[in-house]
Amino acid sequence: MIATDQAKRTRFQPDALLLIGHGTRDPQGTEQFFELTQLLRQRVLPIDVEGCLLEFQHPTIDEGWNALASRGAQSICVAPLLLFAAGHARSDIPQAIRQCAQQTPGVVYHHSGPLSRCPQVVELLLQRVRSALQGSVSGPGADVGEQDALVMVGRGSYDKCATTDMKILSEIVAHQSGFTNRAVGFYAMAEPRLPSVLDRVASNPAIRRVVVQPHLLFQGRLYDAIANLVDEARSRHPDVEFVLGSYLGPCNEVADAIAYRAFRKAKLA
Repeated sequence: MIATDQAKRTRFQPDALLLIGHGTRDPQGTEQFFELTQLLRQRVLPIDVEGCLLEFQHPTIDEGWNALASRGAQSICVAPLLLFAAGHARSDIPQAIRQCAQQTPGVVYHHSGPLSRCPQVVELLLQRVRSALQGSVSGPGADVGEQDALVMVGRGSYDKCATTDMKILSEIVAHQSGFTNRAVGFYAMAEPRLPSVLDRVASNPAIRRVVVQPHLLFQGRLYDAIANLVDEARSRHPDVEFVLGSYLGPCNEVADAIAYRAFRKAKLA
């Protein structure tokens, strides 16, 4: 009986996907979330897709869940649009979903994991680093050398697993990008903080170019704040070129990463 139950669990295939974004007060960031929702909807047809937001805006998780249920969803994949597993993924979202499920008996669900180090995210970060290098005043397509450094930037978290995951991801991206000089910094809630990392890296007399790659999903206040910190570093180290990479954004790679996490190992909750 246990084997049979396990087989049923591994064969579970959702007919709907609830994409849960964190939410932002930045209008452009919100617009980009719904652009991604539409892109994901097109890529996973005929599976129904609904986007909702954890904080700040509508539709809420409850509203998103009910929209899918009203359209006939019977098995829902709950997909948190989060880079790493921390408080929202471990507690806030599961609690909200349990409350939703109580209102719709007969609708089953499972949770997919955060994007973390899935291959589509790694490849997209490599693309963002390459694009940043293309915009360097050192010359389009300039090869990475001993005078170059890569600084990956995470939002930061009090969750040690999330910060460790960010550090491992940074090592992977730096290695595959060809950077021997590499570092990781955080905007808040974790050490080392970005300003001190930028100063340490730029103070190395061998370094002439620093690529700063934020690991963020969308445009928002956080990206702007990181850009300001990079501008301040430029003023402190005028002999070093600082090149700021772009956020991930609403694109095919992110949509494919969500689908990869959602359907690769679907298990019934």
